[in-house]
Amino acid sequence: MGETGTDQERQSWWQRQLPPSPLARSLSVQSILFAIGEGTFLTGSAVFFTQIVGLSAAQVGVGLTVAGIASFFFAVPAGKLADKVGTKRIWAICAALTALLYLVWPLISGFAAFLVMMVLLEVVSQAGWSGRGAYTIDVFTREERVQSQAFMRAALNIGFTLGALIGGLALATNSDAVVRAVPILTGVILLGNAFWITRLPDPPAKEPVAAEEAVIKPAALRNRAFVALMTGDGVLGTNQVLLNIVIPLWLVEETDAPRVLLAWLFGTNTVMAVLLQVAAARGIDSVARSLRASYISAGFFVLSCGIVLVTHDTIGWVTIALVWLGHVTVTGAELFQSAGHWGFMSELTDVDQRAEYQGAAQIGGTLGSVWAPALFTFLAMEHGSLGWLTIAAIVVVATLTMGPSARAAERYLARHGSAS
Repeated sequence: MGETGTDQERQSWWQRQLPPSPLARSLSVQSILFAIGEGTFLTGSAVFFTQIVGLSAAQVGVGLTVAGIASFFFAVPAGKLADKVGTKRIWAICAALTALLYLVWPLISGFAAFLVMMVLLEVVSQAGWSGRGAYTIDVFTREERVQSQAFMRAALNIGFTLGALIGGLALATNSDAVVRAVPILTGVILLGNAFWITRLPDPPAKEPVAAEEAVIKPAALRNRAFVALMTGDGVLGTNQVLLNIVIPLWLVEETDAPRVLLAWLFGTNTVMAVLLQVAAARGIDSVARSLRASYISAGFFVLSCGIVLVTHDTIGWVTIALVWLGHVTVTGAELFQSAGHWGFMSELTDVDQRAEYQGAAQIGGTLGSVWAPALFTFLAMEHGSLGWLTIAAIVVVATLTMGPSARAAERYLARHGSAS
């Protein structure tokens, strides 16, 4: 007997939930492996740093800041290294080094050793992510890139959720020995991740260029339009600041909503990121469509600000519903911003400098977002409605710069680079 229409529709729906190619499926599995390992450690990292390494909260904050600064300055050199060594090779090497560094964590004590470890981890991770980003552009066709990366992002969310569960179980034991063993488990999982990367296919070989035809291309940072575009995209990416910092603080301090709602907010965000990221990225295969995704993201961002600001004066279930809706809309901003970003990286990076452009994008994104936690928190918590409207205005202005920047970056690439 043949399949019924309902069976066929059900099968088609399930097929749409799976990555479209064997390579995309392999990369999604890799994303899950990586995120399980990282998520396991991150969940209990605050406890590990304070109870095992013996740090104060202030010292942890300083270490994270110094590591972030090191990553910022190393971003472009790491990308150049990945372009020279090979994107897959540097990705695999850095994945293995990261795993080995996690295995060393239980031996670390004191602030100085912690600081060295954090900088090493951040720099190695930066080089690996530059290689990964460039690899995932080169290995797919233009039509497959954004959609495949959306599946990989969904897989990351699944992996981080599983990792958080494992880390939570470790914390629930209230045992220092178990907490000390968590980075060892993370290291073992990440060694498996590094091995998986080595089994991925190599990216297509670039055609050799004759010596007399070789052209020394300008550094990615010379493409100021691209850096400006990524800075605007970084501002748009501050939706994460609203998701993880400002809305939770607002809920606790400025509304009558119960604190347990926070769990539902983050749960909703995770479910939406897993189920809807692919849909948000569908059809984004050009600069124009990437810009459209960015504009949609900005619309959701502004809508979220408008919804949340009124909850200062609401009560009961109205507050709960509006805060939840504000978190849903800012998740929409996250989904479309991610999709637009992948489109820009696919269309506006030089084929011979993919990883270097990854580093330039990191610098632009940092410039567009590093100030947001302090400023957005100050605006919302100290100035209420006016603060929320100011946040929305900042996002609108930044987004309006992205169209001219993207078109200028296209022209730059046409003059100085090679797209594919």
